[in-house]
Amino acid sequence: MELRQLQYFAAICKEMHFSKAAESLCTTQSNLSQQIKFLENELGLPLFDRIGKRIALTEAGQILLEQSELIFERIDYVQRAISDLKKMEGGKLDIGILPGDGDLLFDALLVDFHRSYPKLSLTVTESTEVYKEVVAGTRDLGVTTVPENPDDRIVIKPLFHEEFALAIRSDHPLAKSKAIPFEQIQQLKLVMFGPEHQITKLIHSHCQEKGIVLDNPIVTSTLSSLLLLVEQGIGACILPRMLLDYLDRENITAVTLLHPTPSQDICIIYRRDKFLGQAARLFMEVLQSFIQNVVDRTSRSLG
Repeated sequence: MELRQLQYFAAICKEMHFSKAAESLCTTQSNLSQQIKFLENELGLPLFDRIGKRIALTEAGQILLEQSELIFERIDYVQRAISDLKKMEGGKLDIGILPGDGDLLFDALLVDFHRSYPKLSLTVTESTEVYKEVVAGTRDLGVTTVPENPDDRIVIKPLFHEEFALAIRSDHPLAKSKAIPFEQIQQLKLVMFGPEHQITKLIHSHCQEKGIVLDNPIVTSTLSSLLLLVEQGIGACILPRMLLDYLDRENITAVTLLHPTPSQDICIIYRRDKFLGQAARLFMEVLQSFIQNVVDRTSRSLG
């Protein structure tokens, strides 16, 4: 059994069509069919059922497909590990973060980290599906909330405990209060992220527990729009206190919410069976150091 034959087999499984698979592999259909025949003869079982012009995986084919995917993952691991040893720089790092965290992580990701690894191609994407993307292997690292019942392949590194506060225009009467009961938000016009956002889910969960009904909140998809609406006095919003302290907007005051104080735990996640290079490890160190500095600054401002 050759790696090339497994690659041919995987291409057919992806296209479920011999001629399309041959085209994607830049080979002839006859050569492709011949290699699959060699594979079937070696295994002693057919891999595909041919039904007219259509094909379907046999049970043996399904087993081979599942195991082939694992083989390709291990080969990718070896290639990336060796490449990392050879270069110790360069390469790519794809990171998923929760929407709204981009401003908070900006310095850690694009300044300190770039200075350490100037040749690294760094991609940072805001997503509401960070956990799923890391599990699927489409992201190298994820910065997200601690998942419930995580996949066995996922490594979870706690990052920080995040509390939320009410962000309100500084000349609003409530801005003079250090803290207000959570239920008082029902008296305000709120601006919020969409229903798929983790912050919105958290707010709605607490509202449901307290029997609170929000009065037609304004929904926006970006942090900048949300902050602008608060600064203009259009409404108030609930955001991580750490983020508000870090941004330090002159016209926005953070007011503590009590009973409950919304909070969540943020972590870094990655696949334990996927190669984690020096760049990714350095990123985690830089991020953890940066977050600790912000946490310390927030503690001083509150204390």
